[in-house]
Amino acid sequence: MERLWTKSFILMTVGTLFLFNAFYMLYPTLPLFIKQMGGNETQVGLSMGAFMLTSVLVRPIVGGLLDRYGRRPFIVWGLLLFILAMYLYNWIGGIVVLMGLRIIHGISWAVSTTSISTAVTDMIPSARRGEGMGWFSTSMTLAMAFGPMVGIWVIQDLSYHALFLIAVVLSAVALLLTFGAKMPFRPQEGTRRIELFERSVLPISSSIFFMFVAYGGITTFVPLFAESINVNSGVFFLAYAATLALSRPLSGKLADRYGEAFVIVPALIITIVALICLSFSTGLLGVLISAILYGIGFGSAHPAIQSATIRLAHPDRKGVANASLATVTDLGIGLGAIMLGWVSQYTSYSFLFMVSAVMVVFSMLAFIFFVKRSLITEELQNTSING
Repeated sequence: MERLWTKSFILMTVGTLFLFNAFYMLYPTLPLFIKQMGGNETQVGLSMGAFMLTSVLVRPIVGGLLDRYGRRPFIVWGLLLFILAMYLYNWIGGIVVLMGLRIIHGISWAVSTTSISTAVTDMIPSARRGEGMGWFSTSMTLAMAFGPMVGIWVIQDLSYHALFLIAVVLSAVALLLTFGAKMPFRPQEGTRRIELFERSVLPISSSIFFMFVAYGGITTFVPLFAESINVNSGVFFLAYAATLALSRPLSGKLADRYGEAFVIVPALIITIVALICLSFSTGLLGVLISAILYGIGFGSAHPAIQSATIRLAHPDRKGVANASLATVTDLGIGLGAIMLGWVSQYTSYSFLFMVSAVMVVFSMLAFIFFVKRSLITEELQNTSING
């Protein structure tokens, strides 16, 4: 069996852990920062959504460039801009300026994360793609556990100034780690047209979009919801991420053995149940149960969908495929944050999470009707070729 745990894979995975820690430190704290500046729920949603929607515009361009010019230049420049954006939060004085910085930050996020995930995809043996993506995704999961808790602790015991400086240091460490990784890529020659979207992953994109609309609501409004019922939002993110960390490697192996469809549909059903549970939560117990269920459901579905996306794409177009996946992901999170911001302002957090559950129902239906058959057909073809 081909080796998965190479030096380069480890360095990139650990670097991603540091980068996502910096990123997730802001997720539960930035909505509180905006509220402290005098913003309302709609402005919170717009600020979080502006970040992701900017990524939507940038990622398709980056994906095509990655397949032509390689991964490393975009990793370096993307992370440098990300570090600069993190530092500039210290100088924010109003909502309008914050919106502008969120756009710059979104550009840096699109460039750095698209290039990093594509470079890691190159390093993973095809026979162990589900397992490899599961372990790589676990670095993001651990960041989901530690980032929100550290972020909340820092603003409670120190300051927002300290929060942004710590995020700068973590991002800089991520950049330094990537320099030690070898990236197995040979830039394309000639003047081949740069593609902005991988058409073969269009059907699965609809399922991904709805799943991440719900995710946008969770990551943006759980901190405010938890505060409204006197629960520390860090508890939700810790329980969610710990469960997700345990489920992802196992679900990746199951996807490699039985196919992605075997994992995705049950995982989405569990995700729906988690969001319904959160909608009815009034205290710590309900929040913990919903976090655990969401960690199992979303934690199993996400790497399986990543693996399925790469399986359906052409081997020479992994950069575009990764960018397409990330673009739809960011679009879902961005529009979810904005749309659900309006929902929460005019209704309630309970109704917001119920709407999120409906979005995951749409995700499951889209997968069953548009994607499942294609995956099964592709798996049967591979089995016959290998046999």
